Amino acid sequence: MRRLSSSYTVFYKRVLPFVWLLLPLLSAWLLWNIPAHAQQPRWPALFPMLVIPAIGLVLFKKLIFDLVDEVWLDGEQLLVKSRGLQARIALADVVNVNTTSMTNPRRITLMLRSDSRFGRNVSFIPASPRGFASAFKPDPIAVELIGRVDALRQVRR
Repeated sequence: MRRLSSSYTVFYKRVLPFVWLLLPLLSAWLLWNIPAHAQQPRWPALFPMLVIPAIGLVLFKKLIFDLVDEVWLDGEQLLVKSRGLQARIALADVVNVNTTSMTNPRRITLMLRSDSRFGRNVSFIPASPRGFASAFKPDPIAVELIGRVDALRQVRR
């Protein structure tokens, strides 16, 4: 069994949102509690610190919170784990493999023929090489999954 998903998924799903929300709110609280000099208004300085968490929540909901925790390749099946649940998905049930290249983190989304425990689309962060040069190359895990799914389709014909 080989792990396809990144070990940094926990950081992206749990630690980063906490820090993203905590730091601006903590800064706003500190700014609010500093004694005011003369009659300087505080709201112009507080406004960005309240908007940043709101923007972060929207981005995290769209890009991060739908990711599964782990994806393992076990022969012709995928073992998918998230939030204490797990499901086995046959590669033959994968209709499409979609990948993003110019986002951080990269994502691979598997579109399935029917609903699984995690829905019809299963997204994860691949355990792929990082760096500037790899940003312009296709993700090796996505290329491998596309090849395996295509080979299974050829056998079924």
